[in-house]
Amino acid sequence: MSSTASGKNAVWRNWGGNVVARPAREVTPASVDELAAEVRRAAEDGLKVKAVGSGHSFTSIAATDGVLIRPQLLTGIRDVDRENMTVTVEAGTPLKRLNKALAREGLSLTNMGDIMEQTVSGATSTGTHGTGRESASIAAQIKGLELVTADGSVLTCSEKENPDVFAAARIGLGALGIVTAITFAVEPIFLLTAREEPMPFDRVLADFDELWAENEHFEFYWFPHTGSTNTKRNNRSAGPRRPVSRFAGFVEDELLSNGVFQVAQWVGRAAPATIPAIAQVSSKALSARTYTDIPFKVYTSPRRVRFLEMEYALPREAVTEALRELKAMVDRSGLRVSFPVEVRTAPADDITLSTASGRDSAYIAVHMVKGTSYSTYFTAAEHIFTAYEGRPHWGKIHTRDAEYFASVYPRFGEFTALRDRLDPDRRFQNDYVRRVLGA
Repeated sequence: MSSTASGKNAVWRNWGGNVVARPAREVTPASVDELAAEVRRAAEDGLKVKAVGSGHSFTSIAATDGVLIRPQLLTGIRDVDRENMTVTVEAGTPLKRLNKALAREGLSLTNMGDIMEQTVSGATSTGTHGTGRESASIAAQIKGLELVTADGSVLTCSEKENPDVFAAARIGLGALGIVTAITFAVEPIFLLTAREEPMPFDRVLADFDELWAENEHFEFYWFPHTGSTNTKRNNRSAGPRRPVSRFAGFVEDELLSNGVFQVAQWVGRAAPATIPAIAQVSSKALSARTYTDIPFKVYTSPRRVRFLEMEYALPREAVTEALRELKAMVDRSGLRVSFPVEVRTAPADDITLSTASGRDSAYIAVHMVKGTSYSTYFTAAEHIFTAYEGRPHWGKIHTRDAEYFASVYPRFGEFTALRDRLDPDRRFQNDYVRRVLGA
């Protein structure tokens, strides 16, 4: 049987430390059958059910006072299908383990986000994405899903089997059932050349369309209180592989990106007035560099400094205007923002509640270091983003509700109707799901 934590006072916290839950019980099923049995048992006990991955969401999307399902025993690759170029993986597998396992097989996902700590089901269910001109979110690379629904039955879905469920459940918010396995499209492993270089904020905005069009993967970080950005262009390469040397990697990724950054955050917290001066120094600390490596070593980077985040997807053509407004707001506000603003893109996809559903999108992510007050900054940023019919990332802080989502997602009613069918008794509901999807 699955191991069950003697539930009563176990406290669960997310990675950012801003969400706390006290489930009635925690369970760690070792098979899909055990998980289905736990869902049925929860129904008998009148308890809600939520599955939780690595807790990397900043919203309370996984919180519950009912049964908390931890999927860490549901890990590993089930099947590698080289003929159809797919890999089926258990839902609790962390992305970092999947990426390494695929690399050993000479395979890779086409695109991914910049953090590898999440489980595959947590990352896809919330719409985690990287940046790409043609290649979209992790969920857009899904070819099949296995889902335990509210009555404890196991549903498989793909474009051919239960296509309506497949359209929605790739980014299902945990509201349609518990994902137990995912089949991803993969390709033979390839090399990417990354070119990172500082660039003035005004130039990035003036040349944004060009930078987007000329690169397979373009993103940049703007340092508030400065006119500086750091840009990153990733493009496929014939090689040879020229990874960042261990020493340079330590200096740039650990010492500067994480170590000095952590110190800057401590100083900024203690003396907020110093933040603009620190930002000027930080924005100039990272020098230009070019390196070539396998995808996960280029797309992803370690994140040691804990933070809270809000991210909105805007229509791609609106992003430069929105960024100018964001900069003007920060400049006149008296806010002290010590964390860079991250900007990425994604092509339109066909997933019902994907932030890029039906429209080419650009993402603006604002962050504050854990332990500092974020509400004034995030509220002002959200005010700018929603004026452009922005769609917030499902796993990041926002204040929107079902009424708002019905106005910015043309297929919102499709999703809620499917939820009515699959979970009529709201077994998978919590406060967050009720707010974003309606009761």
